[in-house]
Amino acid sequence: MPSEMLLKIFSYLDAVSLLSLGCVNKRFYELANDNGIWLHLYSCSLRPKWEMKSKQTETVSLGCAALHDKKPGYWKKEYIFKQTCAFKTRVMRLVKFLDPYTGLPCKNKEAMKVSGLSWIIVLKDKNGKEHVVEKPKLSFKDTSVTILWYGTGWPCLDILSTLKLFGVTPLLPDQSRPLNKSGPRRFSLIAEYHLANLTESSVAVGADDLVQLFSLSPGLLVGIWKEKNEIAFVMANLHYNQLLERSILGSATVQYAPPPNKPLLDDIDSEYGLHDYSLHLDLHGRSCMYLCGSFKCLFCRKRDIENGYLRLTVVNLKDNRKHLPITGTPGICWETDVFKGNVKDCFVMDLTLLDETGKPFWCFSAPVHMELSTKSSGLYDYMGHIYTADYADSEGKVCVEFIWLEETKEYIIVSLVLYVSIKKVNSWYGTNY
Repeated sequence: MPSEMLLKIFSYLDAVSLLSLGCVNKRFYELANDNGIWLHLYSCSLRPKWEMKSKQTETVSLGCAALHDKKPGYWKKEYIFKQTCAFKTRVMRLVKFLDPYTGLPCKNKEAMKVSGLSWIIVLKDKNGKEHVVEKPKLSFKDTSVTILWYGTGWPCLDILSTLKLFGVTPLLPDQSRPLNKSGPRRFSLIAEYHLANLTESSVAVGADDLVQLFSLSPGLLVGIWKEKNEIAFVMANLHYNQLLERSILGSATVQYAPPPNKPLLDDIDSEYGLHDYSLHLDLHGRSCMYLCGSFKCLFCRKRDIENGYLRLTVVNLKDNRKHLPITGTPGICWETDVFKGNVKDCFVMDLTLLDETGKPFWCFSAPVHMELSTKSSGLYDYMGHIYTADYADSEGKVCVEFIWLEETKEYIIVSLVLYVSIKKVNSWYGTNY
């Protein structure tokens, strides 16, 4: 078929169809890059729909001068760039509304739906071959989303080198049409994990009769079959703070870097330390919630600064009025196509620490395991075994102490302390503690 006739046919297509045609062969790719077609699409996108029909002929004629001076594909790139910017602006506008309870965007689910956002993992073996795993199960909480992938045909763990977590959105989302999952997509790298020597280099979270759980920072949980050294499932825990930015605003090779905080001119008081901080804490096992609490007016004195950390005491061992009971027995639920299970003595911790202005200061969602302590309870009110659960990253540490009450079959949190890195505080406020 002559190229002129194909171009005429192509001129009736929308942008997504043109991008798909460009993948057929080299000839279709060159024709689908035609500046005339894309300039028409670009020009029409500048006007509201009620003006499009009346201005259609005029728009194309005015743009003819711009066709000969541009390389093939120029207006295609301009159109995609313009639509992508408009899409990001529309999505980011939704997350400006904050929940007064958590201090986080309250329209995350709506923004995800509008954006068509989904998540995939890409497993790369030592030979460079990539294995894409899609179709996860989602579980939403107040401050995080848990994403679970499982299925058959996972590559053998021994040959895997890296795992990449991506946010995926349609390249050209159209609100007036249903989402085309087979159309062109845009990838945003969220995190990359190294799987070499996984069982030796990562943190063992727990195990049941079928699987062992290993934690990789940030927020990834890998389940390994006990009977054979193969992956049973992968679970990612993503905190809502900057979730959409990391899932949308990054590129396929570079992670999104949030802008630095702009401190208020009068909020630095190194003599007093941190003050008027708020904490929202969730402990859950993917499908069940064990604790959901908010704590206000947290502070630390200058004497609480030592060993590179500022200490914020949330629950004091000696103040039994603030001790917190845990609902149910902590554990992380998992499932595959055939099996289901619950690994005991571990949970997912969602922590949101807000500064005195209400901005998210330190946030994470990560699996944490519980350990039986060698010391016994000296509290008169609670006599039982003591368990500890600790978490640490580059921004701080969390130390939790539980007491198991055999009579009532429940855990009580008797101590909860946050240790915030001085480097984190200095970079946030531009000061020097």
